[in-house]
Amino acid sequence: MTDNTFNDYRELLEEHLLDFIPDVDHKSITLYESMKYSLSAGGKRIRPVLLLAACDFCGGSITEALPYACAIEYIHTYSLIHDDLPCMDNDDLRRGVPTNHKVYGDAVATLAGDGLQSAAFEAMNTDMLMYFDDGDALKRRIRAAYEISKGSGCRGIVAGQIADMEAEDRNCSKEMLDYIHLTKTSALIVAAVKAGAQLGNADEKMLEDLTIYAENLGLAFQICDDLLDVEGSEEEMGKKTGMDCVNKKATYPALYGIEESKERLDELTATAIDALSEYYDNAEVFVKLAKDLAVRGR
Repeated sequence: MTDNTFNDYRELLEEHLLDFIPDVDHKSITLYESMKYSLSAGGKRIRPVLLLAACDFCGGSITEALPYACAIEYIHTYSLIHDDLPCMDNDDLRRGVPTNHKVYGDAVATLAGDGLQSAAFEAMNTDMLMYFDDGDALKRRIRAAYEISKGSGCRGIVAGQIADMEAEDRNCSKEMLDYIHLTKTSALIVAAVKAGAQLGNADEKMLEDLTIYAENLGLAFQICDDLLDVEGSEEEMGKKTGMDCVNKKATYPALYGIEESKERLDELTATAIDALSEYYDNAEVFVKLAKDLAVRGR
């Protein structure tokens, strides 16, 4: 593994983030502008950074992983555009700027999300076609694309979104709450790590350990987000706070309370870090991210 930091991976991603957005006909310029608006609005870029870091960690080329890192950020961004729509969470602010539909309208925002999702799969498939005659390289890419497809579909973030919607203003069990966040949040984080590991040709043990890390990190990330919605500021979050309560969302603070949620955050963080204890000297990016999330949630 190289000595790259989180910011190194992030800077590389930012340099290439628009590389795989197709050129559009001048008649569709509004669509392109809408897609680019949300994609360029900033954000932590945790998912693509995790993909690049996992690939690097397992001995792969981060340059070759870029189409998949960009793809997962396209998918994440499309999901945010759709989540913010009035028919979903009805949010006006995202990443510190007005949400896509507030700028371009509901219809264009919906199409921008559709366009980003399509661009993600075009980026991955275009890369796979370049390795059509290289069996081993192609297999790694197919496996990576499979993980991203699974995490972004009806067994991942889409399933989590509908479960989240249906749990509003209802008594939600602990099991259902975990299901919502394992799918809505954790699934794409797991997909990012597993896709990167596949691109890096990870062995079975390394893939298993990274998966345990990612599952626990994903849940910790959601608890942190839930806590910040209660205790954080609009400046810190980049969106309105207190909306979970307004929308009567199923959240960890609502079900467990603040203090127990923080204890759960610490437990998940410890489990995530422990999963990589065998590789601790080479896992600094993963460990630091988990620790930073735990502190942020405090």
